[in-house]
Amino acid sequence: MLVDDDLSRATAVEARLREVGFEVLSVIPTASGLLFQMAQQEPDVVIIALDSPDRDVLESLAIASTHNPRPVVMFSEAGDQGFITDAIRAGVTAYQAEDINPTRVRAAIDIAVAQFSAFNNLREELDETRRQLEERKLVEKAKGLLMSLHKVEEEEAFATLRKLAMDKNRTLGETAREVISILERSKPKGRQR
Repeated sequence: MLVDDDLSRATAVEARLREVGFEVLSVIPTASGLLFQMAQQEPDVVIIALDSPDRDVLESLAIASTHNPRPVVMFSEAGDQGFITDAIRAGVTAYQAEDINPTRVRAAIDIAVAQFSAFNNLREELDETRRQLEERKLVEKAKGLLMSLHKVEEEEAFATLRKLAMDKNRTLGETAREVISILERSKPKGRQR
């Protein structure tokens, strides 16, 4: 998808994109309705070349990148550092502080796709690390409850959790969450913390 407010430039960029093998889903002259257009057409890459991009563009990109992230290349001669920082936070993958050049647009797209892929991999790793940490916290809490309420050692509490997980064909985290829920409900009132 190409967003460009200069018709002759947009025509040249679109022609170049087609020459190098891209399918251009649409060329829109304004960022008005950008979010709707992105949701409707689901482009693989969004190219934005606006002479004066505004905060509405960034808000639309921020919403889109939260719900359905994709590589976004922004070309703008507005090289204000604050705006560039805001654009990156909003989901712009590659910001080119220059006018869009039809002959170099392919390279900008390749850079944006590579950066997007690297960022996505990091985000997935972070999400997995957070999930593992949350699971460990649940397991520790469940072990602690088993140890205190049933007067067992840590190894026995862990073995009990592991056996329950295997018997129910569930993850250790899911089992720990269930055990916590059951044990906290059955805990004597005077012993709750």
